[in-house]
Amino acid sequence: MKARDLSVLIAVILIIVMLVVPLPGALLSGLLLVNMILALIVILVAMNTKEPLEFSVFPTLLLLLTLFRLALNVSTTRSILSDGTAGGVVETFGSFVIGGNPLVGFVVFIILVIINFLVITKGSERVSEVAARFSLDAMPGKQMSIDADLNAGLISEKEAKERREKVEKEADFHGSMDGASKFVKGDAIAGIIITLINIVFGIIIGIVQMGLPFNEAINTFTRLTVGDGLVSQIPALLISTATGIVVTRSGGVNNLGTEVSGQLLQYPKLLYIAAGTIFLLGLTPINFFLTTILAAFLALSAYMLEKRMKHPEIPDVEEEVQAESSQMKSPENVIGLLNMDPIEFEFGYALIPLADANQGGDLLDRVVMIRRQLALELGVVIPVVRIRDNIQLGPNEYRLKIKGNPVASGELILDHYLAMAPGMDDDELEGIDTKEPAFGLPAKWISEDLKDEAELSGYTVVDPPSVVSTHITEVIKQHAHTLLGRQETKQLIDHLKESYPILVDEVTPEPLNVGDIQKVLAKLLRENVSIRNLPIIFETLADFSKLTNDTELLGEYVRQALSTQITKQYIANDTSLNVITISGRVEKIIAENIKQTEHGNYLSLNPELQQNIITSVHEEVEKLSLQEETPIVICSPAIRMYLKQLLDRFLPQVVVLSYNELEPSVQVQSVGVVNIA
Repeated sequence: MKARDLSVLIAVILIIVMLVVPLPGALLSGLLLVNMILALIVILVAMNTKEPLEFSVFPTLLLLLTLFRLALNVSTTRSILSDGTAGGVVETFGSFVIGGNPLVGFVVFIILVIINFLVITKGSERVSEVAARFSLDAMPGKQMSIDADLNAGLISEKEAKERREKVEKEADFHGSMDGASKFVKGDAIAGIIITLINIVFGIIIGIVQMGLPFNEAINTFTRLTVGDGLVSQIPALLISTATGIVVTRSGGVNNLGTEVSGQLLQYPKLLYIAAGTIFLLGLTPINFFLTTILAAFLALSAYMLEKRMKHPEIPDVEEEVQAESSQMKSPENVIGLLNMDPIEFEFGYALIPLADANQGGDLLDRVVMIRRQLALELGVVIPVVRIRDNIQLGPNEYRLKIKGNPVASGELILDHYLAMAPGMDDDELEGIDTKEPAFGLPAKWISEDLKDEAELSGYTVVDPPSVVSTHITEVIKQHAHTLLGRQETKQLIDHLKESYPILVDEVTPEPLNVGDIQKVLAKLLRENVSIRNLPIIFETLADFSKLTNDTELLGEYVRQALSTQITKQYIANDTSLNVITISGRVEKIIAENIKQTEHGNYLSLNPELQQNIITSVHEEVEKLSLQEETPIVICSPAIRMYLKQLLDRFLPQVVVLSYNELEPSVQVQSVGVVNIA
């Protein structure tokens, strides 16, 4: 244990000992001076902090200082009532303040107590209570503001975490101060009671036990009591003032002295008015000489402040340039340039109103909802989308990047609506021909006055924010597997482990590491299969990872375990499914050309066979597309993975399922067969 920590522990133990063990006068005097020094240090620190959290230990320190002061009160009371002495410090304070008149000293002491208790302590207690209440009420709004800045790309994940922690600490601090202010109030009350006890019982003990005359007993014990009260009340007054300063301080960029002087003297002309008022008071029976000096001092101060404002100090430009240059040359600054945002959304200057809340833009809120929607649909937490303008883009152009690479782009016209025809072209509707960016459907940008007409004609009319939101959603869905790295997989595993610790321990780190699990999950996401049902996925991995560590094959087992989910994904209400089947001959060809190596299995077909299979699938898909149905190819489980790999290069939109991935109750209706001559 460090010496600093040990000293604090010993100090707390000694405070408890002081409540029981009598102390000699010299030691008591030293501790009283230490109490005053500590109080002085506390108020100086409180005045020099820029915000309350810089003195976050203050509530606990307040308790310890209050306990220390009460322990000193007990010790001095014991010494006064038992020996009629309390050390040189108490006697000196008592003699100096009383000045031969015990009543005057007692009155001064009572005034100090009233100031401390009724003015400073009461006010600090009320401010602490209100600050604690307002701090708790403001927490949700502050959290939402942090989330908005994070989604807008104004702050990083680390900065957002730090700001959230600061909000929580502020709430905890103000809550602690609300309770700690009661210590100050109780200390003031205790000081009054202890003083009365010292005087009353001191006079009784002086007369009855010590045999002192009445006047001498009153003089002795009043002097000691007032001295003891002053030695205690002055530090108490300093601590109470420090409490008031801490709880009334809002966040600032400078300490209390700088801000008070800067804000109080920011209007020099008002000092001239104050100077004239003081000078006019000198024309009354008030001391003319004194008021004239004060008025002249105020006028001179106003003149100096005006002069400083007109000619502010010019900073050394050369020093600033050198500092900036050295900062740019630092390795840390260069390393920071290597950071890359997982998802970036850039737009031209004409689309700024989309993201500007002051102009009615709600893109930030839409991005938050997109992340929530994809978390529910795909089961993966999408990284923060950095939103920024880019003057290199066209005014109405936007671009979406995934890990620094542009993956999608489009154009918007903010004062228009996008109208999509219901399966037919209609040239009668006036507008700017374009394509819907998410699905590539033919569409038109129409003016607002044609919106009602287009809707009556059967068009689907969408506003620009909805167009770009849909585009962002679909693009992120397509690239979700690239956004799921090992770090994100580890977060999903840790989240699952909170509810299924035994299941997770059976799968990882043996026989599968985080990288293996990431490959399985990415394989599912690549084919638009949600990984939200992690318990079933891990149950399957626990069963089959002992048989094979081929992540491609494990992915196939997981797909079969998710048959209910996959079935619901492609069948809404009906129990039948129109599919394209693979002929037995094609299946046999694919199965015979699967090569097994130590690095995994792969399909090895000659180019002619590949082209024939792809052409046949394409012809059947074209027929099914005319019926506006999702093209689904179904085959045996043994070749599904290899057929999908073959079609991905040329027909990535085609869904390939195996018979084991559909529920037994589903009626499969073949509307086409893939065959080769």
